[in-house]
Amino acid sequence: MTPRTGTDRDRIQSIERGFAVLLAFNDEHPNPTLAELASVTGLSRPAVRRILLTLQGLGYVEGGSGRWRLTPRVLSIGQHYAASNALIEVAQPHLLRLAEQTHESASLAALDDTEVVYIARVPVRRIMSINVAVGTRVPAYATSMGRVMLAWAPPEQVERVINTSDMRACTPKTVIDPTRFRAVLRTVRDQGWALVAEELEEGLISASAPVRDQSGAVIAALASSTSTGRSNADRVEAEVVPLLLRTAEQISADLGHRTAASPPIIQGRDGFF
Repeated sequence: MTPRTGTDRDRIQSIERGFAVLLAFNDEHPNPTLAELASVTGLSRPAVRRILLTLQGLGYVEGGSGRWRLTPRVLSIGQHYAASNALIEVAQPHLLRLAEQTHESASLAALDDTEVVYIARVPVRRIMSINVAVGTRVPAYATSMGRVMLAWAPPEQVERVINTSDMRACTPKTVIDPTRFRAVLRTVRDQGWALVAEELEEGLISASAPVRDQSGAVIAALASSTSTGRSNADRVEAEVVPLLLRTAEQISADLGHRTAASPPIIQGRDGFF
């Protein structure tokens, strides 16, 4: 028998399974049956049944007519994150101001493994076919937000994204070649911002700038998005990127980062390059 690692010993399998069941509720399975949940999670039906009954007792799911659905109490998990995260509170007025200045949507996102997660957003108009809201996840490799955060990420994290993402072409313009992708990250780091035009979705243009904490580490990406029907990449670079950089610097300053006191690239956190 293979001995378990310390990391394995410290993990509580029942909690992992409970979250697996919760996360199985999605667009494809908004009201799944027990059998569907067992198929999606790979867990046995008896195990899924016990988990569902536990979650029902806690008020996070409810069942009827053989199908299950999430309850509004699930939203409280995300609310606790927002309430306990100073970054979101600090960034919100800056997002609103940026949206007013650009007349386009402004977003704040964090990196979660191979994906970017929207953690705050001020929408102006719907420009993407996907429903973008707080909690929405998009692939890091195909977004300006993901590239901003990966440009300063440790090399092993960049390689993990390259090796574990499917790196499919979302559009004909998506950069999926690993060598070219690394070069793109080098450019982002050199210039201090990222711009992606029609790589995640045709017609979508997005620019991002890094947000830093007190130590200077990049902890989030600030983004402004528009459509090719309203603007173009050159115009976004000339008119929006300066606003993005200034706003990102203001958020970073509110979080305690001082440009004069610490260099943009922190020693010991040189990231990928």
